[in-house]
Formats: sequence, C-alpha cells, structure tokens
Amino acid sequence: MRGVRVTERGVEVLDVAEPTGDGARLTVRSASICGSDFALLAGGPMPFVLGHEFAGVLDDGTPVAVRPGATCGTCDCCTSGRAHLCRTMPDRVLGFALDGGMADEARVPDECLVPLPAGLRVEDASLVEPLAVSVHGLRLGGVTGGERVAVVGGGGIGLTAVAAAVSTGAEVGLVARYPHQMAAGERLGARPADGEYDIVVEAAGSESAMGTAAELCRPGATVVVLSTHYNLVPIPGIPSIVKELRYLWSFMYGVIPGGGRDLDTAASLLARNPEIAATLITHRFPLDDAAEAFRVAADRAAGAIKVVLEP
Repeated sequence: MRGVRVTERGVEVLDVAEPTGDGARLTVRSASICGSDFALLAGGPMPFVLGHEFAGVLDDGTPVAVRPGATCGTCDCCTSGRAHLCRTMPDRVLGFALDGGMADEARVPDECLVPLPAGLRVEDASLVEPLAVSVHGLRLGGVTGGERVAVVGGGGIGLTAVAAAVSTGAEVGLVARYPHQMAAGERLGARPADGEYDIVVEAAGSESAMGTAAELCRPGATVVVLSTHYNLVPIPGIPSIVKELRYLWSFMYGVIPGGGRDLDTAASLLARNPEIAATLITHRFPLDDAAEAFRVAADRAAGAIKVVLEP
C-alpha cells in the first residue's frame, strides 16, 4: 500500500507494509497536514508514516476520527483521569513514533477511535483532532460563554480556537498575520481584536505572539498557550507582572469531568457547523500528490490554512 514518509529527498509516497498488530483496521479517507509535521520534516528521514490528524472508515463501514496517542492505562496520569498526560504516550503516537494516517490504511487502537456524529463527513473529520486541541484549551481556560476572548494566530489552531470560542457564545477577537486568515476568522464569527480581553489564546508560537497576547489581556486575565514552542518561551515580564497575568499551558485533549471527551465535543461541533470545515480546509490533494500538498501547506502567505490528503 502507499504511505507518506520523510526520506533523504523530503516528503515521498512509498510502497509500505500493510499495518499489522492490535487495533482496528482503518481505510483512511482524510489526513490533514499540521505545523508539527514540518518539524518532523526538518528532522530528516523518519522510519514511520506521517499523519496524526486523520479519519476513515472501519471494516464494518463505521466512519471514525482518530485520537493519535495511545495510553498505557496504568500510570498515575492514566488512572487519575489525565490520560492525555500519560508518561509513556510519546512512544505510541501515530504519525510521530508509529505509522500514522497519511496512507491507504492504518491500524488504530480501539480506545483511539472517535465515532462520527450524523452530519459530519469523514472527508472533513481529520479536523476533529486539531479542533479538540482548541476545545480542551478553552475548557481549561474557563471559557463558558459571555467572556471576551482574543486569539493570537490565524493558522489552523488559531482558527479552530476561534470556532470553539464562538460556539460558547464568547465575544471573539482575532490577530492574524495574513488577510486570508483574518477573512477566515471573520467568517467563523470573530472580529479584529480591539481592547482588553478576559482570556487570550496564544496560537502562533512566536516571541511576538506572546507579547501581543500579554498586551491584549485585561488585569488578572489568563493566557492559554495552545501553540508549540520548541525552544525557551519568552514571557513578557512587565505586562505579566503589573497585570498579574496567569499563563496556562494546554496539551492535546482529555476527558471532561462529568463525562465525555474533548474529541467528541469537537466532532459534534463540526457536525453542527459545517462552515468550520468549509472555511478551514482550503486545499485537497490525492495521496500521490503529497509532496505538492506539503509545498502548498508551507506557503501560508499564498492562502493555505488546512491542507488535506485524500487517499
């Protein structure tokens, strides 16, 4: 079967072994490119298939999205309702340590399957994973509706944060680098950020974004960091001190106290609001064109937001 890997020549579609082992066999229908995939690309050749944002159909026809990280089930995090912080999960993440979803088929642990609600097309369901990242962060930040929420960053995570915040009834402002990102945010219900905010989502992963986030905060506000910082994170000192800002770090997605998962919330939101997928997915490519898909996804200035591969 076909699978996308990083080789000495970059992104290539190769003949790879069919997935084996425990878990359900999934025929992949959609796999989207994440910014973290470019970090893998920069690291050189990798011995696994890329893709941690994906969805497909089980052998019995059930459409599902995928939680890419399998947990051990026995560590203190797993047994205390914080399985997304499992101490050994990094060794079992599909698309980061094991074969992922940029392939014709994938093998997925049963615990990692997310059944799709009616109204959510499997071709759009690769967005369940990144949207769940934002759902989780906003839940940790205490967004329940009625707050003023700003989002700094107009990429995939920033715009899923806009969609998730708008769905709660919050008033949402956006700071984005490119006009097409700003237009997408406004289509999802945001306005250009202006004034002070109760909660600010940092979704760009840069020093300047951290500074902008602090500037937008009202005194006593919370900064929710959704972006991935690969180096030391510069915290703007004086604004953080004089406003007594709280910085809250959010990782992946988890179980909601009282029942449910952030992933299920994300899937339901996508089903209720098809405009999210229509806005975020700007390009679709067949699997054989993976190298071109990565080239397009890397050129944010040219209009790409989420680029999806469809085996």
